[in-house]
Amino acid sequence: MPHAGNGMAVGLLGGSFNPPHEGHLLVAEIALRRLGLDQLWWMVTPGNPLKSRSELAPLSDRIAMSEKLIHDPRIKITAFEKTLGGSYTADTLAFVKARNPHVHFIWVMGADSLKTFHLWQKWKTIASTFPIAVIDRPGATLSFLSSKMARTFDYARIDEDDAGTLWKRPSPAWTFIHGPRSALSSTAIRAASNRNGT
Repeated sequence: MPHAGNGMAVGLLGGSFNPPHEGHLLVAEIALRRLGLDQLWWMVTPGNPLKSRSELAPLSDRIAMSEKLIHDPRIKITAFEKTLGGSYTADTLAFVKARNPHVHFIWVMGADSLKTFHLWQKWKTIASTFPIAVIDRPGATLSFLSSKMARTFDYARIDEDDAGTLWKRPSPAWTFIHGPRSALSSTAIRAASNRNGT
């Protein structure tokens, strides 16, 4: 687990990153800028329980590809979830909170994940552990409003103009951040690689 000093504002961006691409990096950069973060932890997960593992590249490969992509020293690449023996976000966030009681964390996610967020194990617990920043993704700008998470926690949503104060707010609190979007997706990149035989 990366080190963060007391009082720091740290974003947590988890994903399979299979493979990592410029769209992921754009989400990380928007989060750093708009949320006023000191660090962002790029958490490469062993695997997503909601996704097939048949096309999942080895964890070491996904870490190496992430390291090749990222050059901002504020973005810390980590795969500490592997040592926890599980890959449920709620458990990971509870572990992070217990180990870093004086750090202000924000869970960062792409808007495309909102559609299925209510299927995540203990999704309401996740929303109540750390504030959440949802970063716009292509095709997800309007659909986020109809997601179960957005409806359930509508009362806890703050205006994106106040995104820089999100780290100070008690959970549940969340915001939706509009901005530049990348049409890249790991699924499409894998499909293209399979077609090309690479």
